[in-house]
Amino acid sequence: MADGPTNSSGENLLFLTDEQLRKGIEAMFFAYRGFTADPDRILDEHGYGRAHHRALHFINRTYGTTVNNLLLVLGVTKQSLNRVLRTLIEDGLVESRIGKTDRRERNLYLTEAGAALERALSEAQRERMRAAYRAAGPQAVAGFRQVLEAMMDDEIRRQYNTLRERRT
Repeated sequence: MADGPTNSSGENLLFLTDEQLRKGIEAMFFAYRGFTADPDRILDEHGYGRAHHRALHFINRTYGTTVNNLLLVLGVTKQSLNRVLRTLIEDGLVESRIGKTDRRERNLYLTEAGAALERALSEAQRERMRAAYRAAGPQAVAGFRQVLEAMMDDEIRRQYNTLRERRT
């Protein structure tokens, strides 16, 4: 019998083999496909991609966020974000307003149509996540979140924690 914690299959969790890690990586790839499948179908109906979804999500999550903050959170280039934002603004989903304290800043807000699309995209993912969480149970959910947070680089974890603190 191996020392240390084991999973339900009796695999030792402290000394993971390459095969155990490979299984986890593959599960992550397939789970991500499932997690993005429903929103992808909705986005495709509108001619958008995942970058549009991420922008809508974080604009909704951080009401009035600046373009610079969104750049940091998404970790994309200014050129890439500008293309996405231009489309969302032209299509009436996002509104860009001049900053109240710094007129050089642009604050981003979802319009009613943008909020409705973001809700549809997020609800599809929440339903999938809710079903998975219920099936796995509270201990697995806590462990899953712990694993995800442990995979984050320090700077990304700091951004994640800052975002969490704003909404709790």
